[in-house]
This record gives sequence, structure tokens and C-alpha cells, in this order.
Amino acid sequence: MIEYRSPLNILVFSLLLAFSAPRAPGQCAGEVSSPAAVADCVARETPREGRAILDPDHPYTLAELIDIAEDHNPGTRVVWERAKQKARELGVAKSAYYPELDGLAVSGDEREINPFPKPLAPRGYVTVEVPVVRPEITLRYLIFDFGKREATVGSARAEELAAGADVIQVNQALAFRVATAYYQLVTAQERLQAAEETLRTAQTTQDAAENRLKNGLATLPDVLNARAETAQAVFDEESANGDEQIARVTLTEAVGADPSPDIVVDSGRSAPLPAKLTMSIEALINRAMEDRPELAAQALRIRSDEARIRAARAEYKPQIVLSGWAAQTSVWPTADYGQLGSASEPTWSVAAGIQWRIFDGGARKNELLIAESKRREAEDELTAIHDQTTREVWTAYISFQTALREHDAAVALLASANSSYSASLEAYQYGVKNLVDVVTAQKELAEARLSSVSAQSQLFLAAVNLEFATGNLLRNQPPATAVQPEGGH
Repeated sequence: MIEYRSPLNILVFSLLLAFSAPRAPGQCAGEVSSPAAVADCVARETPREGRAILDPDHPYTLAELIDIAEDHNPGTRVVWERAKQKARELGVAKSAYYPELDGLAVSGDEREINPFPKPLAPRGYVTVEVPVVRPEITLRYLIFDFGKREATVGSARAEELAAGADVIQVNQALAFRVATAYYQLVTAQERLQAAEETLRTAQTTQDAAENRLKNGLATLPDVLNARAETAQAVFDEESANGDEQIARVTLTEAVGADPSPDIVVDSGRSAPLPAKLTMSIEALINRAMEDRPELAAQALRIRSDEARIRAARAEYKPQIVLSGWAAQTSVWPTADYGQLGSASEPTWSVAAGIQWRIFDGGARKNELLIAESKRREAEDELTAIHDQTTREVWTAYISFQTALREHDAAVALLASANSSYSASLEAYQYGVKNLVDVVTAQKELAEARLSSVSAQSQLFLAAVNLEFATGNLLRNQPPATAVQPEGGH
């Protein structure tokens, strides 16, 4: 079983639960310096309710969009309320260390018959009526219970910290979702730009073919072929424009606003691309084991289950209880024969006893077996999460390395395709090559542009995914990737 070492931010979260101070709006908003540090935030305080209202004229950064999403996403509000409930449950568990003090006020009237021999009572009995008023305070204090209260408090405290880890996990997942939608929109915008450039290239090819036709150097089929390529480029541009609008709708939904294309993002085209890893795969896996919130939460739940087992075992042992009561008893009895006196005196009782449940039909035994089974279940779940985390880190690591190589290849391909098209068009204008060669080079250039866009976007997403897989989103730790230095190649 993996021993869990509580990260500092979970301990800080328990303090946040105690004070519940509202945060200043937008405290996490800021510029994103690189995809590796998507946002420099902490776990959310109490979020504002309602849908997000976006300014259609404001270019939002990724950090601002994450901040808005955490304020307005219902999932963050749900997990926050659950965390507050766990904090209150810890308070309930601690209350067992204090005595129970109850107040009771009784007012009653009782009539009874007391037999008396004659001649003391002419009828052989006396009817007595006794009105009573009795305010009373009762005290019960559990002195010793062989560790049951301590185990119960320990279980509740572990559940509270696990709820804090759940808050971090939900916020990280939300940040990753927003970052993914953000980069998908950036990719769609760059695809649209590439489609527009391809249309201009196709138009240039068509103009060259029509000029050669006017000079008697080209045939009509050449011009028709060039026009067909231009029409295809127009179609691709319209398709890319539609995809860009859909990506806007997806992003607004992810941040908690009404789904709409009315959003402007700061695409950060000037932001440097991640160029290398700063950590080995072993260091990345170790970071994930320490920082992944679901691992932390599961380890804490194992601790909670172990405390429940101790509490269930303590049920087999006796309890030492101090009890007592104090009252002011007032009576004024009357009888149908003779005289009775009234009284108003303080009365009390104090007792210390041992309470030991001898037989309960197997309830304690089954409760202990259930607690032990839940601990084994939690340990198996931790093993599964451990394996899943290792696999996800390896996958993210390989994906980032692959994205780096694909980006380098795409840059070289784009440069080569651009040179090839320029040379083919120039040669065609001088009559050295035919239109088929130009159209072929044009198609290769269009594919190279799209490959470059996809490779750049995939590199950003791979960097963000690596931070997410290692549990480093929304944390102030050094990123796992680094950008290319100025002037570097």
C-alpha cells in the first residue's frame, strides 16, 4: 500500500474550510506565459452562482477563461458543498468529547389512594392528590471508550482532507477541459487562416492560367482545372469557417456561459512553443504520485477506513460513563382526610458506571467485517489508480515527444512545399512546367499548411496534457516543459 504524504495545498484547504472567506473576483486571472503553466491558481473559494456573462469585445486569455469556468461551473459548486459537509461532519465527530447537557421541566398532577386502618381513616383509605413542578438538568459524560471517539474523529478528518483533494481534482479537470476547448478554437482559427491562404494561392494559380490562355500559351482545360481548384478552396474556406464557429460555441459552454459563438480569445500566436522537457520520465511519474489529487484522496480514504475499523473494534469494549442530574422539586399534596405538608427542595443524583454491551445479535461483528472489506476495496482502488496514473504519464510523455518531432517535420514540410509551389508557379509562367505540376504543388502546400497548424496545436495540447497527467495544473510548481530560448533553433 502506498503511504500518502499530504501535500501542502490540501492542508491549506482544510484551513479554508474553517474560515470560508470569499475570494476576490478574478484573483487567478492573468497572462499565460506558456502552455506548461496554463494558470497560476489555487483551489476555488465559494463560487458565484448563475451563468457566466462574456464580453464579446474583450479578448480573453486562457487564464481568464479558466477563472470564469471555476466560478460558474456547477460541478465545482457541487464538490465545494460536499467538502463543506465533510468539514461539518468532523465537527460532529469532535462533539463526542464534550458532555451532553439536557434541560427538562416537568409539571404534573397525580392522584392515588393510600389504605389506612380504621379509625385512622373512617373509610379505610385516604385519597391523596400530589401536584409536582420539577425543572431538571441532566448530565452525561463519556469518560473512556477505548479509542472509539479518537478513531471516529480520525476518520472524519481524513474524509475532510479527501474532500479537499476532490476539489482540486475537479478544478484541474475543468481547467484541462477549458484549455482543450481553447486550443481547439485556436486550431480552428488557424485552419481558417490556412484555408484563406490556400484560396489566395488557388486564385493566383487561376490568374496565371487565364493570363497564359489570353496569350495563347495555355488551353481552356488548364483554366477550367484551375477554376475547379479555386472552387474547392472556397468550399474548404467555408467549411473551416463553420468549424471555427462551432469551436467558439464549445468554448463558451465549457466556461459556463450560454453556448454561443460570441467570444473573442487572445490566441497568443506570439506565445513561444514548448520545445523540450525539463524532467525525466521517472521524475514525472514521481511528481504524479505525489501531486495527483485522486491518489491523495484515495490514500486518505484508506486512512479513514482504517480509523473506522478501530472504531468498530472499540465497540466490543466497555464504556465508562459519568451521569447525574440536579432538580428543584416542588410538591404541595392534599388529602381528603388529614393534613399534608408541601415542599420545595433541591434534589440530585450522581453515578459513575461501566456500560458493556454483551450481546447484540452479531451487529458489531458485521460492522467490523464491513469496515475491513471497505478498506480492502479502497486499497485495490488505489492500486488501480496508481497503475492508471503511471500509464497516463507515460502516454502524455510519449505524446509530447511525438508532437515535438511532428512539429519539426511540419515546419520543414511547410518550408519545402512553399518553395516548391513558388518554383512551380514561376516555371509555369515561363512555360517550363505545365499546370498539373502547379496544381500538385498547390495541393501539397495546402496540406503542409494544415499539417503545420495541427502540429502546433497538438504541441500545445500535449504540453497541457502532460501537466494534467502529473497533477501540476493550477499549481505553483515548475512546469514539465520549457520553451525555446530567444534566438534558439
